[in-house]
Amino acid sequence: MLFKSSPRCLGFLSRCLALGLLLLPAHLLAEEKAAAMVIVADSRHLTGLAAWWVNVYNESHLYFALLTIVTIPLGGAILGGLADLLMRQIGIDLKSRALEEN
Repeated sequence: MLFKSSPRCLGFLSRCLALGLLLLPAHLLAEEKAAAMVIVADSRHLTGLAAWWVNVYNESHLYFALLTIVTIPLGGAILGGLADLLMRQIGIDLKSRALEEN
Protein backbone atom coordinates (compact mmCIF):
# COMPACT_ATOMS: atom_id res chain seq x y z
CA MET A 1 0.00 0.00 0.00
CA LEU A 2 1.29 3.46 -0.91
CA PHE A 3 -0.03 5.28 2.15
CA LYS A 4 -0.37 3.94 5.63
CA SER A 5 -3.99 3.64 6.56
CA SER A 6 -3.74 5.93 9.53
CA PRO A 7 -6.65 8.23 10.40
CA ARG A 8 -4.44 11.30 9.96
CA CYS A 9 -3.42 10.39 6.40
CA LEU A 10 -6.94 9.39 5.41
CA GLY A 11 -8.31 12.62 6.86
CA PHE A 12 -5.84 14.67 4.86
CA LEU A 13 -6.67 12.82 1.64
CA SER A 14 -10.40 13.15 2.19
CA ARG A 15 -10.10 16.89 2.85
CA CYS A 16 -8.04 17.35 -0.33
CA LEU A 17 -10.58 15.39 -2.36
CA ALA A 18 -13.51 17.36 -0.90
CA LEU A 19 -11.79 20.68 -1.54
CA GLY A 20 -11.00 19.67 -5.10
CA LEU A 21 -14.61 18.67 -5.74
CA LEU A 22 -15.91 21.91 -4.23
CA LEU A 23 -13.61 24.11 -6.31
CA LEU A 24 -14.06 22.18 -9.54
CA PRO A 25 -17.55 23.52 -10.40
CA ALA A 26 -16.44 27.10 -9.81
CA HIS A 27 -13.62 26.60 -12.25
CA LEU A 28 -15.89 24.99 -14.84
CA LEU A 29 -18.58 27.67 -14.51
CA ALA A 30 -16.17 30.59 -14.84
CA GLU A 31 -16.79 32.98 -17.68
CA GLU A 32 -14.47 33.21 -20.64
CA LYS A 33 -11.14 34.94 -20.28
CA ALA A 34 -11.06 38.70 -20.02
CA ALA A 35 -9.37 40.78 -22.70
CA ALA A 36 -5.70 41.59 -22.33
CA MET A 37 -4.97 44.50 -20.04
CA VAL A 38 -3.50 47.60 -21.64
CA ILE A 39 -1.10 49.61 -19.49
CA VAL A 40 -0.64 53.24 -20.48
CA ALA A 41 0.68 56.36 -18.80
CA ASP A 42 -1.28 59.61 -18.64
CA SER A 43 0.45 62.25 -20.76
CA ARG A 44 -2.25 64.93 -20.83
CA HIS A 45 -0.52 67.43 -18.56
CA LEU A 46 3.07 66.79 -19.63
CA THR A 47 5.20 68.79 -22.02
CA GLY A 48 8.67 68.58 -23.48
CA LEU A 49 10.98 65.73 -22.57
CA ALA A 50 8.57 64.23 -20.02
CA ALA A 51 5.79 64.04 -22.63
CA TRP A 52 8.15 62.43 -25.14
CA TRP A 53 9.30 59.87 -22.55
CA VAL A 54 5.69 58.94 -21.67
CA ASN A 55 4.77 58.68 -25.35
CA VAL A 56 7.68 56.30 -25.97
CA TYR A 57 6.40 54.20 -23.04
CA ASN A 58 2.86 54.19 -24.42
CA GLU A 59 3.89 53.34 -27.98
CA SER A 60 6.40 50.56 -27.36
CA HIS A 61 7.48 48.99 -24.10
CA LEU A 62 10.45 47.44 -25.91
CA TYR A 63 11.80 50.79 -27.13
CA PHE A 64 11.17 52.26 -23.67
CA ALA A 65 13.13 49.43 -22.03
CA LEU A 66 16.03 49.75 -24.47
CA LEU A 67 16.10 53.53 -24.07
CA THR A 68 16.09 53.16 -20.28
CA ILE A 69 18.89 50.58 -20.41
CA VAL A 70 21.03 52.99 -22.41
CA THR A 71 20.06 56.20 -20.58
CA ILE A 72 20.65 55.15 -16.97
CA PRO A 73 24.31 54.01 -17.35
CA LEU A 74 25.04 56.98 -19.60
CA GLY A 75 23.61 59.36 -17.00
CA GLY A 76 25.63 57.61 -14.29
CA ALA A 77 28.84 57.94 -16.31
CA ILE A 78 28.19 61.65 -16.94
CA LEU A 79 27.43 62.34 -13.27
CA GLY A 80 30.49 60.31 -12.20
CA GLY A 81 32.69 62.28 -14.58
CA LEU A 82 31.32 65.57 -13.25
CA ALA A 83 31.92 64.43 -9.65
CA ASP A 84 35.49 63.44 -10.55
CA LEU A 85 36.07 66.82 -12.19
CA LEU A 86 34.65 68.64 -9.17
CA MET A 87 36.80 66.64 -6.73
CA ARG A 88 39.90 67.34 -8.81
CA GLN A 89 39.07 71.07 -8.74
CA ILE A 90 38.83 71.14 -4.95
CA GLY A 91 42.05 69.17 -4.50
CA ILE A 92 40.91 65.59 -3.93
CA ASP A 93 43.07 63.27 -6.02
CA LEU A 94 41.64 59.77 -6.12
CA LYS A 95 44.07 58.43 -8.74
CA SER A 96 47.26 58.56 -6.70
CA ARG A 97 46.12 57.40 -3.29
CA ALA A 98 48.01 54.73 -1.38
CA LEU A 99 46.13 51.50 -0.93
CA GLU A 100 46.03 50.73 2.76
CA GLU A 101 42.93 48.62 3.04
CA ASN A 102 43.15 45.83 5.59
